[in-house]
Amino acid sequence: MTAPVEPSIVIRQASDADLPQLTTIYNHYIQHSVATFDVKPFTVEKRRAEWFSHYAQAGRYRIFVAEQGGAVLGFTYSSQFRRKAAYDSSVETSVYCAPGQTGNGLGRRLYAALFDALRVEGVHQAFALISLPNDASEKFHARFGFQRSGVMRDAGRKFDRYVDVAVFQRTVEASRVEST
Repeated sequence: MTAPVEPSIVIRQASDADLPQLTTIYNHYIQHSVATFDVKPFTVEKRRAEWFSHYAQAGRYRIFVAEQGGAVLGFTYSSQFRRKAAYDSSVETSVYCAPGQTGNGLGRRLYAALFDALRVEGVHQAFALISLPNDASEKFHARFGFQRSGVMRDAGRKFDRYVDVAVFQRTVEASRVEST
């Protein structure tokens, strides 16, 4: 008797059909960590209107998922860094893995797909904001060439305590630069 074959993990762009699973993963981090400074869980409808609608299949603002057998195991995205026009060549990046899916290379595969896509989108700098302490996330980002560029002390308050946030950044090798 042969063992069943595990479906392979596929990294692909997110679709609207993924939104319920993306919301579940993100809500886990809202409720159980300081990885995000959101404090109230989202409904799928609110997440669609306030977050997902900003992303596209091309451009600087993208979402990729890791999917296996119909289950979303994690996701990564790039979003607007700041609203002022001079920041347009910069993005903020994030990666979230479902509970039980960290430490197995999934985040690395997701970030690799995201940065491969961003290289042709005129992105110059990528920023990651990491709530402290978080040695695992700092080491993860360092492996992707991010360097700590500063710390915002007591930047947010969650779970009845103030939390510092480290700013990490890296240059993205862009093959296309748009003029201002």
